[in-house]
Amino acid sequence: MTAIDRRIDPAGTVAVVGTGTMGQGIAQVALVAGHPVRLYDAAPGRAAQAADAIAARLERLVDKGRLAPAARDAALGRLTPVAGLAGLADAELAIEAILEDLGAKQQLFTALESVVSDGCLLATNTSSLSVTAVAGALRCPGRLLGLHFFNPAPLLPLVEVVRGFATDQAAADRAYETVAAWGKTPVRCADTPGFIVNRIARPFYAEALRVHEEGAADPATVDAVLRECGGFAMGPFELTDLIGQDVNEAVTRSVWGAMFHDPKFTPSLAQRWLVDAGLYGRKAGRGWYDYAEGAPSPKPHTAEPCRAPSAVAVHMGRPGSGSGPAGELPRLIEEAGITVTREDTGADAPPGGFIALPDGTRLALTDGSSATVGSPVPRIWFDLALDYRTATRMALAPGETVSPEAVRAATGLFQALGKKVSVIQDVPGMIVARTVAMLADFAMDAAARRVASPEDIDTAMRLGVNYPLGPLRWGSELGARWVRDILLNLHQAYPTGRYAPSQSLMRRAAAEEEQFSS
Repeated sequence: MTAIDRRIDPAGTVAVVGTGTMGQGIAQVALVAGHPVRLYDAAPGRAAQAADAIAARLERLVDKGRLAPAARDAALGRLTPVAGLAGLADAELAIEAILEDLGAKQQLFTALESVVSDGCLLATNTSSLSVTAVAGALRCPGRLLGLHFFNPAPLLPLVEVVRGFATDQAAADRAYETVAAWGKTPVRCADTPGFIVNRIARPFYAEALRVHEEGAADPATVDAVLRECGGFAMGPFELTDLIGQDVNEAVTRSVWGAMFHDPKFTPSLAQRWLVDAGLYGRKAGRGWYDYAEGAPSPKPHTAEPCRAPSAVAVHMGRPGSGSGPAGELPRLIEEAGITVTREDTGADAPPGGFIALPDGTRLALTDGSSATVGSPVPRIWFDLALDYRTATRMALAPGETVSPEAVRAATGLFQALGKKVSVIQDVPGMIVARTVAMLADFAMDAAARRVASPEDIDTAMRLGVNYPLGPLRWGSELGARWVRDILLNLHQAYPTGRYAPSQSLMRRAAAEEEQFSS
């Protein structure tokens, strides 16, 4: 049997229960793919209103030239709001998009089971509840699975196809092929808290919140560094304002609870305050930022222009450690017209080496430790960049003993490379480095635990949250030893278990060391 044979009949009816933004989006996807679509909502009149809203969106697609008028008319002819569950009896696939409440979902599917045929696939769009638990109340739990679309469903390509503990493989295959036939990019994953994206993405929000809570940088600066240095499309503060602080915090709490309060998933007190205050973000007019008309746009901290040193000394890294993620910097400095001398510091050098400023202060890529603690020599950390050549901003974290003159020299050095510079407080791991190290480790751990295949993990993180690289590929490019060492130093600075490297990462790092030694 070919893959295409497993999908539901292209002319088969798709039922969507729950007609909020997500339900409308899913219905539109199925409708444009050619299916008859039935809409149901428990609130009287809501299904008809949703049908009108979908019709308006299809009309806008016609106006933009993305949908032919004849295709719009045919789609609207297949769209039917119904007043009761009985109107869904002919469905071959029923997708639920109601509130995130386990009891409500179980009650709905129990009722649906008595209406639809035994061959009808049942799917929940839950983003954080257990698919296995949703199916637990059913007479035939094997036909229920998760189809987690991302908002807005008509635009975002990713769909997580979640197989619960009791889900039949044939049901999962059928759903996967159906979603693929709709033009989406499905990924398979196990029924684990947060699935792929909401599990692995937690550090992107959590590390930014911790940096802010420690007073190391304000939200606008953190966002700018992750965008302009780390290559992310949006910073975590602006993204959670867009998602909704209440929604994002609820997912974090759900995953944390489902993980039995594992410290790696601990929620943020600062975000809790926003939610308690009703400052949910854009939809409330204020979150981390103020969205009132005329409110000033937040500005990141950017250093004033400083004079670059005329010459620096580059001390090579420890033998066998390679040039590290910042290995291109000496070349960029030379291209900027600054004299670079290269020196071999020997076995006592840090793995990635360092740049000696004229007064002897060491400028180096953060290793996850404090710039102040444990160093007899004044040092300034700079942050990890996705690409040091194309990055437009760099963050610096000087130790407490660093002179203002050295900070100005380091600032001027990166400004000479065409970068804006944000000077933040001395915080272990800085901003991008700690975030990327955690993302890579979470992804390695998820792959080792068979949450999803490595390929599906990277695909999900690129398409679901628009990361510049899949975290497994990013971790591979940085090297498992580098990621491990960042986390070990963070773990020493914060001995709570939050930053303890996963066993998968430790094994990969050991294998790298063995490969080098041989």
